[in-house]
Amino acid sequence: MSTLEELRARLCTSVLSDCLDAAGHRNQAMQARIRPLDDALVLCGRARTGLYAEVYDAPAGENPYELEIRLIDDLKPGEVPVFSCGSSGRIAPWGELLSTSARARGAAGVVMDGLTRDVRAIREMKFPVFAGGIGPLDSKGRGKVVAIDVPVEVAGARVVPGDLVFGDVDGVVVVPRAIEEQVIAAALAKLSGENATREALARGDKLAEVFKRHGIL
Repeated sequence: MSTLEELRARLCTSVLSDCLDAAGHRNQAMQARIRPLDDALVLCGRARTGLYAEVYDAPAGENPYELEIRLIDDLKPGEVPVFSCGSSGRIAPWGELLSTSARARGAAGVVMDGLTRDVRAIREMKFPVFAGGIGPLDSKGRGKVVAIDVPVEVAGARVVPGDLVFGDVDGVVVVPRAIEEQVIAAALAKLSGENATREALARGDKLAEVFKRHGIL
């Protein structure tokens, strides 16, 4: 089995998505609103999940970040916090300080369907952040993590702790651990076929002929 770093260097979301489709898992790509802060960065790691609930108050004396802090402090190298925030646009759980802490623990990046902020600083850090938008809001009084390391749904994709999360400029896909070896093997084979297809097309071969020969488009 390839290492996470090898997979990050060799794979891409479009090919992984195609192979997930072929394996009968057609809902593993997150919705198009999930975008990277830096198009040049690639994310590949193991999911650590956090489930947010909407709140409308910030009681005095309460620590609204308790479970979020616990998850970040427990991150291991190659892991990826994946936050399910919903689609209200009220919850912005991520910023410069959490990026700094996660990177120091070897995290491979972060994914959320909520908002992120401190964008300029995060881009300078070159830390992969994939989010449903950008906004200045603090999550305090708007959202609270109610569970960590549980199955969640993020932007239409089911994520289970330990699943392989892969993100690049085309978006984010989640590969369930149960079919990971099958999907990765298929993806690497498809990339080899795409290279041969590209070379044939660059030579001027007709698209119909190349497709008939390689079956890849």
